[in-house]
Amino acid sequence: MTPDTGYVFGVLAVAVALFASERLRPDVVALLVIVALSLGGILPVSEAVAGFGDPVVVLIAGLFVVGEGLVRTGVANRIGVWLTEVAGASETRLLVLLMLTVAGLGAFMSSTGVVAIFIPVALGVADRLGIGPGRLMMPLAFAALLSGMLTLIATPPNLMVNDALRAAGLEPFGFFGITPIGLLALGLGIAYMWAIGARLLPASAPPTGTAGRRQTLVELGESYGLIDQLHRLRVELGSPLAGQTVAEAQLRSRHGVTLVGVERQRPFGDKVTPALATAELHPGGIFYLVGPADAVAAVAATERLTRLPVEDGQRQGLIKELGMAEVLLPPDSELVGQSLRQAAFRSRHDLSVLGIRRRGRPLPGNLAEEKLASGDVLLVAGAWKRIGLLRNDPRHFLVLDLPAEFGEVALAHRRAPFALLVLLAMVVTMTFGLVSNVVAVLLAALAMGLFRCLRLEDAYRSINWPSLVVIAGMLPLARALEKTGGVTLIADGLVAGLGGFGPLALLAGIFLLAALVGLFLSNTATAVLMAPIAIAAAQQIGVSPYPFAMTVAVASSAAFATPVSSPVNTLVLAPGGYRFNDFVRVGLPLVLLVMALTLLVVPLLLPL
Repeated sequence: MTPDTGYVFGVLAVAVALFASERLRPDVVALLVIVALSLGGILPVSEAVAGFGDPVVVLIAGLFVVGEGLVRTGVANRIGVWLTEVAGASETRLLVLLMLTVAGLGAFMSSTGVVAIFIPVALGVADRLGIGPGRLMMPLAFAALLSGMLTLIATPPNLMVNDALRAAGLEPFGFFGITPIGLLALGLGIAYMWAIGARLLPASAPPTGTAGRRQTLVELGESYGLIDQLHRLRVELGSPLAGQTVAEAQLRSRHGVTLVGVERQRPFGDKVTPALATAELHPGGIFYLVGPADAVAAVAATERLTRLPVEDGQRQGLIKELGMAEVLLPPDSELVGQSLRQAAFRSRHDLSVLGIRRRGRPLPGNLAEEKLASGDVLLVAGAWKRIGLLRNDPRHFLVLDLPAEFGEVALAHRRAPFALLVLLAMVVTMTFGLVSNVVAVLLAALAMGLFRCLRLEDAYRSINWPSLVVIAGMLPLARALEKTGGVTLIADGLVAGLGGFGPLALLAGIFLLAALVGLFLSNTATAVLMAPIAIAAAQQIGVSPYPFAMTVAVASSAAFATPVSSPVNTLVLAPGGYRFNDFVRVGLPLVLLVMALTLLVVPLLLPL
């Protein structure tokens, strides 16, 4: 091993440790990898940053835009409504249809985006059938992962494997090259979840009294212990709050209470409006606070406020203007790692956070300084319109539960036929190779805008920039391993250890190593690192590299074993009420089954 090889392995080890510890964001770790390879003299700057201009990165960005067009036009939502109608009252039928539908959509859209769309759908269906959400959330996530094996564009790891084949001077897989093994894996996954996995999933039922309908605002407030925490106060002359805006008052950070509504005097009756960050408090003005009674009493005494009774009519008037909803923070949310104060949540979104659930339990204390984590569920309050706007940003906010009082936000439904036409044209173009894949996806993304399926700002917002940075950062690491002999060294080790037992044993070793690496790295990063190693190992023993490359693609999508193996698993962790061991218990057997299927079928489809 040369010093340069040792240095690259050291960079890889530190990167894996940082990914696993989650002390830094994955995109930050990827940028550090680029810096380390450049400063270490392993790659010149032009090669270290070349990942940002890689065609695969551009292709993935375009696919995000195409997927967003399907969301904005309501195509995915209509499929969810259809699912609810067809499933009826049968949990078995629902399980099969849910997994088939999610996998079908995931074959052409981001799996994370599909899961974000279907979590509220599945929650609503589970509520209607009176079954626990844990019965559906994990099958939903696993179907999204299995969808990555259905088409070339279903998941970035497939594109990474194709890129590795192309770099080795080999013909890449076609658009449906992975589809046969994917269809078999999907059938196996559905059969497993129906026959075995369903017995291992949590069987807890939803709270009594809410099955079959949405919660009301009162019920939603009760679940966070807020029903008796609404208070009405008047600003007296000489109050320190007089003349201050809601943001300047800092009542949450200073007193642990939240200002949610302001009462405005009107000629034909007073009206309550949401407390925007810029709203100014005046002497004699009346506003509403949410917080414990003792904290509100302390605020009244300190700030010279008078407590007033809250009558039923006033409470109803507040409800008409002030909505509430539960919002889940996905792994890539901009709020993860920040406190509400640092994120300036109220100022940016004109919404107040009344409560936070972590692993199903409301957090006590001052929420303003609480560092938010992936999977946290926020109870937000504010104008119904502002709550509706959160649904337009599923990468940062996943609206889980909208109360019965909420009016649906209109989508561009009339453009749905155009979105489907664009998707079909893209698939046909890529299947027959009429133009390069990158050009086909870029044309589809532009067509989504041309047919007004989404706005330009929606297109930019739909792109998961942190994911692209991770890919761009890991590509030069794979290049550095290859340049310094690291790929050959790992391949030699695999061949020395398993090559004597035959190609099938080496194929099994490749699958297990990829699955193990996938526990610590994203599935995309796993494919970037493992694909060149698998191809090199196959070439060393003189067999076809295609089965080995396909095995890496399948193993990269078989991330069922832990809730952190893939973002889709993390997304369903809180809504399903799961614990870490639930994924190990249900997911690990499925990983082994998919491995057995791969070793049986791949050599038949792609002879060694």
